[in-house]
Amino acid sequence: MLRVGLTGGLGSGKSTVAGYLRELGAEVIEADELGRELMEPGQAVYDDIVEEFGMQVVGPDGRLDRARLAELAFRGGRLEDLSIIVHPAVIAAQGDWMRKIFARNHEAIAVVESALIFEVERDARQRGESEGVLTYWRRRFDRMIVVTAPDEVKVARYVARLSPDGWDEKIATDARSRLARQLSDEVKASRSDFVIENTGDIAGLREKVEAVWRQLVELSNKS
Repeated sequence: MLRVGLTGGLGSGKSTVAGYLRELGAEVIEADELGRELMEPGQAVYDDIVEEFGMQVVGPDGRLDRARLAELAFRGGRLEDLSIIVHPAVIAAQGDWMRKIFARNHEAIAVVESALIFEVERDARQRGESEGVLTYWRRRFDRMIVVTAPDEVKVARYVARLSPDGWDEKIATDARSRLARQLSDEVKASRSDFVIENTGDIAGLREKVEAVWRQLVELSNKS
């Protein structure tokens, strides 16, 4: 089995690329979706978040108020507190998923889509960690793909997704703030095996993904 990491900054189009890879035959899982599942009531991650942030992040329905939690994490300077809870659990769940894929199909190409593969490693090292799943997340993948685009394009895409009725400067400011905490495309590209530039039309992006897929299949056949 070939284990592939798929990353890219906010608004880069990595989810679109993940969808194309799934259509081409890859097994794909999204880290964000895993995180949402682990943050549901009854999960250990949910309990740890409530213990750390308090009942202020619990909505009337008993589920996490994700908007309030995001506000505390991103604007309240507590993103690291949240990451330390969520990321190890997400990485462990990814490992379980990959083992199930391998048991079912030894020749599978398993793709994990996540925006923060490199950032999680960086933050762990900045905290002084030298061992552990966060410090060596990149090493869990045989190949790495990064999707790139100019930052102004990423911001515009993010705003268009969240504000379909028109430009929203508050959302744009939030996007720029999030991008500022992520590593640059140049740094990610230097640490990746494949770079997909998403600056053209959808048809052109599809062709680039298909070209990468052919190389992944070749690598998988050799492994």
